[in-house]
Amino acid sequence: MLGIVIGIVTVTAMITVINGLENAMDDSLALLGTNAVYVEKTGWFTEPKDWRRQWSRPDLRADLAERIRDRSEYAVAVAPFVQTSRPIRYLDRAVYGVSIHGSTPEIASVDDVKLLEGRWYNELDNLVGRNVAVIGHAVNESLFPSERAIGKTIRIGGKRFEVIGVLEEQGKFFGVFSFDEQAQIPIRTFERHFGRFRSVTIKVNAESSETVPLLEEELTGIVRAARGLDAMEEDNFEINKTEAFRDQLAAVKAVVYMIGIFLTGLALIVGGIGVMNIMFVTVKERTKEIGVRKAVGASRRAVLSQFLIEAVLVCIAAGVTGVLLSLGVTQIINQFVPASFALGTVLLAFGICVGVGVIFGVVPAWNAARMDPIEALRHS
Repeated sequence: MLGIVIGIVTVTAMITVINGLENAMDDSLALLGTNAVYVEKTGWFTEPKDWRRQWSRPDLRADLAERIRDRSEYAVAVAPFVQTSRPIRYLDRAVYGVSIHGSTPEIASVDDVKLLEGRWYNELDNLVGRNVAVIGHAVNESLFPSERAIGKTIRIGGKRFEVIGVLEEQGKFFGVFSFDEQAQIPIRTFERHFGRFRSVTIKVNAESSETVPLLEEELTGIVRAARGLDAMEEDNFEINKTEAFRDQLAAVKAVVYMIGIFLTGLALIVGGIGVMNIMFVTVKERTKEIGVRKAVGASRRAVLSQFLIEAVLVCIAAGVTGVLLSLGVTQIINQFVPASFALGTVLLAFGICVGVGVIFGVVPAWNAARMDPIEALRHS
């Protein structure tokens, strides 16, 4: 019984974690842009042996975005951006570790941002390098809990900025990085205050997910030409896609599946053997009852079905306990990893219980079914 409970808890926990990770991945990739690719100096998931080589590459400059915009057929929106982390203060309030993004006005359409109030910075703001900022929802809530932020002067890394806009709430990437703890400023303003010697990231949107491969191939050619690379030279840049996160998740899921299946299988075998022993004892204790039933005309199939059903019910009882425990386990897991408990998981758990009951109950049930009624009636 305990083995079945442990097995059910393990399999349901495994499935809820995987479902939760997949749902969180879908939500997170929607924030990054499912039709977007990122032209960058380094890859997102670089092997340790390649770090030094990739970091030694020449930086990407913001003017490359203009070249892509002019020459690409598959790009519908293009914007360069750089980022750093700084505290933001207003009077005696402060928010630390805020992600500061410097970009061109086009980033508003590239990221498909939605403003809660105010406006986005425009081309003139960028050209003259005005100290204006659009702040994230969480920053606004922390610094301006009871007043409007628009028109107020905040300090970003000690520099004075006027708040011209507030973003709508966006959520977190994979439950960790908050898109609401950010501030968007013109890229020229960023370079003046926080340094221009940084490699930019260029975000490029395709029209649809179907044209992303075509866009990727086209961007490779445009960037190689811009960097003067000949046919024999390897790329000295990376084109990162959001699907790379799915590849990483697939590896995590494979590990979770292997561990979960091993532990579940082990627990169910132990639990199944326990159920089989219980049923052997039950058959032995009810030998006379079996003899009476067979003497009055019960068929082998009827006796077999009776004890199989009893074995299944024993397993289902253990399964109910396991599912109830799984609900509590899911709440605990949800504190660390997104977890989603679905009806399909419960049905699978009970399906497993029925299977274990049939597999491990068939031998005791068959022994009961093939008993000789005369010998059974002699049993005391």
